[in-house]
Amino acid sequence: MSLFERYLSLWVGLCILLGIGLGQLIPEFFTVFAGLEYQHVNLVIAILIWAMVYPMMIAVDFSSLRRVGDRPKGLIITLVVNWLIKPFTMAALGVFFFKSVFSGLIPTEDADNYIAGLILLGAAPCTAMVFVWSQLTRGDATYTLAQVSINDAIMVFAYAPIVALLLGVTDIAVPWATLVLSVTLYVVIPLCAGVITRHYLLRSGGNDAVHAFTDKLKPFSMLGLLATVALLFGFQGQIILQQPLLIALIAVPLLIQSYGIFALAFGVAWAWKVPFNIAAPCAMIGTSNFFELAVAVAIGLFGLHSGAALATVVGVLVEVPVMLSLVAFANATQKHFAVSEA
Repeated sequence: MSLFERYLSLWVGLCILLGIGLGQLIPEFFTVFAGLEYQHVNLVIAILIWAMVYPMMIAVDFSSLRRVGDRPKGLIITLVVNWLIKPFTMAALGVFFFKSVFSGLIPTEDADNYIAGLILLGAAPCTAMVFVWSQLTRGDATYTLAQVSINDAIMVFAYAPIVALLLGVTDIAVPWATLVLSVTLYVVIPLCAGVITRHYLLRSGGNDAVHAFTDKLKPFSMLGLLATVALLFGFQGQIILQQPLLIALIAVPLLIQSYGIFALAFGVAWAWKVPFNIAAPCAMIGTSNFFELAVAVAIGLFGLHSGAALATVVGVLVEVPVMLSLVAFANATQKHFAVSEA
């Protein structure tokens, strides 16, 4: 890893402080950027994520996609964790902490809202940022795309029923426009751009040209990540400063869920002898969340200033530092994984 990547957690920490500080000093700047959204998808954040995802998409070899099914273990782990385990453990942790452990610290009537927000997060597996985590762990770009694509297809049909079941209601209004727009912005557009770029590079200089080009883009990808962190914390800095205890309480079940789900998926991948370049992204997909969808549904169901919306926002704030710590752990344990799938 480069010196910049090795100390990425430090740069992220500084950007968190920078974002919160600038959010207080020039709030009108962040207000303008926060207003640049369509169907609850912030367009500035979308562009920054696009900058992060695009280099990964150039590495996708479409000719290899048809062979992904020959290595089913990573796909099986991803699907079982995302759809049969993760939503239910998140709901259980929410009920345990907000109905029991934290019951004396928050108003009883607010507990259900916070639990609902956690459920909305837990039922939405990551679509965009997982490409960044995969890139940081030198993951198999083609396999990561296959995993994300299958999850997106399942999410279209399974998200609303699972959330309805866990919330105990039957009429969940999933914002389909948000879902379609997010997948288009974060997967389809950068994928198309990556395919075109790869085709051009292969014709002009072969695989060496592809590697050289993506290496040049990597610093811009990391800068996109840092800018995203600064903006997210700038948007929510006021809430963090006004309600630090509440933010911390909501973060507790999210942290336990994140590290627990990662340990489960990563551990099973190791025991099943899944190669590292598949195992790491496999665990990352289950750990991170599709927060744009969760935030949009929370706002639509419970309102902009609801506890559910706040819980989904805390999920956004927690995710980047947590995922970076897991990237570091994954890279440090790489030597314990198989080189090829048994």
